[in-house]
Parts: sequence; structure tokens; C-alpha cells
Amino acid sequence: MKNEYAQAGVDYTQIEPFKHAMIEAGKRTLEFPNRRDVYINSEVLHAHGGVFEYRGNKSHLWCNTQEGLGNKNWIAEWMYQNAGTGRSYYEGIGIDAALMAVNDVIAQGAMPVVYTDEVAAGDSEWFADKKRATDLAQGFFEVCKEVGMALPAGESPALKYLVKAEPPVKSAPSLSGCVTGIIAPRENIITGTNLKPGDKILGATSSGLHANGVSLVIKKALTLPEQFLTKLPNGNFLGEEALIPTRSYVGLVEALLNAKVEIHALLPGTGSGIAKLAFDSRPATYRVHTWVDIPPLFLFMRELGVSLEDCLKTFNWGIGYYVFVPASAVDAALRVGKNAGYEFIEVGRVEEGERKVIFEPENITLPPPGE
Repeated sequence: MKNEYAQAGVDYTQIEPFKHAMIEAGKRTLEFPNRRDVYINSEVLHAHGGVFEYRGNKSHLWCNTQEGLGNKNWIAEWMYQNAGTGRSYYEGIGIDAALMAVNDVIAQGAMPVVYTDEVAAGDSEWFADKKRATDLAQGFFEVCKEVGMALPAGESPALKYLVKAEPPVKSAPSLSGCVTGIIAPRENIITGTNLKPGDKILGATSSGLHANGVSLVIKKALTLPEQFLTKLPNGNFLGEEALIPTRSYVGLVEALLNAKVEIHALLPGTGSGIAKLAFDSRPATYRVHTWVDIPPLFLFMRELGVSLEDCLKTFNWGIGYYVFVPASAVDAALRVGKNAGYEFIEVGRVEEGERKVIFEPENITLPPPGE
């Protein structure tokens, strides 16, 4: 018989197996930050906190980024309930959740070394699904291995009175986390203050939706007869295309920093889409003259009636990361980025003028984010 706390909505017998899966995955990540001379204290491994130290000899700074996934795992839950594929889709969700914070922390020139996560569900029952728990833990592990960070601690509360999924999904947690990054040497810090007219804008391609604009995708998908099981021209279900994991740009930024390429600013291609290029509050015009192939999901949103302006202000439209460099550094930056394995091209330039984005491939002008 359940005790009164379990009857009130917090049943630790259902939550503990999830915690165990996450702790076991975390133990396998502890040595990943060693390549950056950061070491995790393996004697302290629980939800109360991770202990770590820097043993290198470089002057250094620390950077913390807290970031949430948003609504993307709602699609994973829908697919898990309805697609009949036997997949939970949560391995990709683990990748997404971690990379939302990772791709932000590197914008300061910081390399990720520690990640702590929170998975907050509306009921204890959500945690009891062993396949989903194992897949999510594996996704976190894969990201940690790729980018060189550890997962020493986390939190997994059942918040019955706070977290409630929108039907027809029965239950979907809120995922968020904090990445600690190290800037070593401290001169690697990227502040954006050197950004100026004359700079060139370089872009690295995205893998697709990543995790921005998901609410709009959900809204449009639910109007379709087959909803997320709608087939796209490339043969993928709409839900599968939306759930393609986010791309990591740690390798790109680390390679540029190691090669001593002069960087004036770094910008994740996330919220506000291409309009986000005008992120700096100082007056400047960001002229985009060249672009990449548009991912299939975004083209399908156009078919469903989403205006071009709304698409450009919502989705990454095919570029997941921007690097702003002086003209003298373009050739070196492109060479380093491509050698690091990224499709990396010059897409535009910064000009004197009003703060706005001119997207020449579609002959459209975008106001700064929030306007």
C-alpha cells in the first residue's frame, strides 16, 4: 500500500529507478573533463552537488549557463504514444537538453566541463518507464562524451501541482540544466564588444529544427489529419524530422580558439531565428548575401501557411551557429571550421546603419529580436 506522500503524488519507489539510471550514466562521464585539466571528485556523486577542480597552469575564468529545452520533448511523448515504432525518442531529447546550454556557454569562449540537469515531471509515474529513462540517460552520456564534460549531479522532482502536459500527451517533464565552462587561458573570452562594421558573418549549418520554434511546429502539426505521422517529401514522419537532435558546435569553437583565429563575436542560431543576427544593441545592419539549403521541416512549415517573415524570425532556417570575424580572418576561420568537420561558409557582413537584418536571398528586411 502506498504511503500518504505517494498518494499525494510523490512516490519514490517509482522515481528511484530513474535516479539510479542517471547516476550510473553520470559515473561513466567523470573523466571526460580531464582533457581540459578539470577533475571531478568521484567520492561525491549524488543530487546534492558535484565537486570539481582545475589542475592546469593556465590563467582561467569560469562561465555558467542555465538553459531549458522548451517544448520539444512533448513531440517525443506524442510519438512514443502514437507512432508504434517502439522508440521513446528520448536519447535525442537528452542530446537536445544538454546542448541547449552547451551551445550557449561556448559563445563566451568557454569549454563545457560540468553539466547538472533537472527533469521535473508532473507525476511519479513518468519516471517509472525504464526504456525512456535509459534512453534519456544515454543521450546525456553521448553529449558529455562528445563535448568533454561530466554529469556528476542532477535533480528529478515530481511536481504534481506545477507541471501538467497539454493533451493528448499524458505526461511530459520540463527539462533544464546548467553547464559550467572553463575559459583557459582567460584571454580566450569572447565578449562581443569587438563586433563592428566591416566584420564578416560566418555560419555553420544546423541539423534541422534543434529546439527553437517547437511551439509553432506543434500548433501546425495538430491541424493535420495524420498530425506528427504526416509524411514529408523526404520520407520521414513530421515527428521524426522535428526530433532530429541538435548539433554541437563545441568542436568548431574549440578549433577556432586553438588556432588563435581572431573572433569578434559568437552567436547560437536559436530563438528569434535569423533576426537574432541583430543581437547587439548598438546600431548596425547585418546583411546576409549567401545561404545554405533549407531543412525540409522549415519548407513544410511554409507549405502549411507560415509566412516567410515568421519563419525567418522563428527558425534557424539552416544555420545553427554564427561566428563574426574581421575580414582578415575569414580564410583562416573557414579553413579551420571545415577541417573540424563543419559545413561552414561566409553568409554576410556587418555594415554601418540602422539596427536590422537584410536577408538578401529572399529580399526581406527583419527588425531586431523583440520588435
